[in-house]
Amino acid sequence: MSCVIADLFTRIRNASAAEHQDIEVRFSNLKLEIVKILKEEGFVRFYEVVRPNDVKRGIKVGLKYGPSGDSVMSSIVAVSRPGKRVYVKKAQIPKVRNGFGICILSTPKGVLSGRASRLANVGGELLAIVY
Repeated sequence: MSCVIADLFTRIRNASAAEHQDIEVRFSNLKLEIVKILKEEGFVRFYEVVRPNDVKRGIKVGLKYGPSGDSVMSSIVAVSRPGKRVYVKKAQIPKVRNGFGICILSTPKGVLSGRASRLANVGGELLAIVY
């Protein structure tokens, strides 16, 4: 597997289409930071690290659905890939769906949402767009 971010997003999309309540993905620090941002922004119900002291530890993510049963996330797209990295300056950070969506960036100050990176006044690698 060459892109762990795209794998995470594909698993979330597939589980959401199949209306699963939660999923488990293999652990990485980058995935954990992305899932934390999704939780803070209200796109997932919960996350937890399962088997934290084991070699095969993972991250359990609870997907969030609306009252009518459709997923809260209508789209989750990996922008930057191993073959084509996409970098943005602080003035070029996109506003997704007029504030109803988020973008996730990897910055010198850590993995941040678009709003947080604008407040921190830093740019970085544009990892994902979620709405």
